Amino acid sequence: MRIGQGYDVHAFGDGDHVMLGGVRVPHDRGVLAHSDGDVVLHALCDAMLGALALGDIGQHFPPSDERWRGADSRTFLRHCNSLIGERGYRLGNADITVVCERPKVGPHALAMREAIAADLGVEVDAISVKATTSEQLGFTGRREGIAAMAVCLLLRA
Repeated sequence: MRIGQGYDVHAFGDGDHVMLGGVRVPHDRGVLAHSDGDVVLHALCDAMLGALALGDIGQHFPPSDERWRGADSRTFLRHCNSLIGERGYRLGNADITVVCERPKVGPHALAMREAIAADLGVEVDAISVKATTSEQLGFTGRREGIAAMAVCLLLRA
């Protein structure tokens, strides 16, 4: 088995929604990002790549490459999943925590789990998505941005 962990953060900017776990979540702000800025999927991709010792999402999808401007992060997730399979592994489970004061993640967590599970070809119960606040401390507490952490377990296929 192999374990990986990932972290991603984006500042808030203009917009009316954020993408989280492949789900469009209404919000009074958007995020500043080269792609769609989905912190959930970016953190999960980094966890998957880390478990394989293949670097990070920025190495595979560099923000300097215009092909990825505005890209759907589910493309990144599916690519990382294919790398797992090519190396003889499968995802055992993933646990993701979103850190923000707003938007509220709970009402969208099941939809995120379902979208991620569908893209990875696993059962929904292999994916956990939860949220916490930072008790109004730091950049997330001041509602300047959003962060996510992820850990995943890969098992030999």
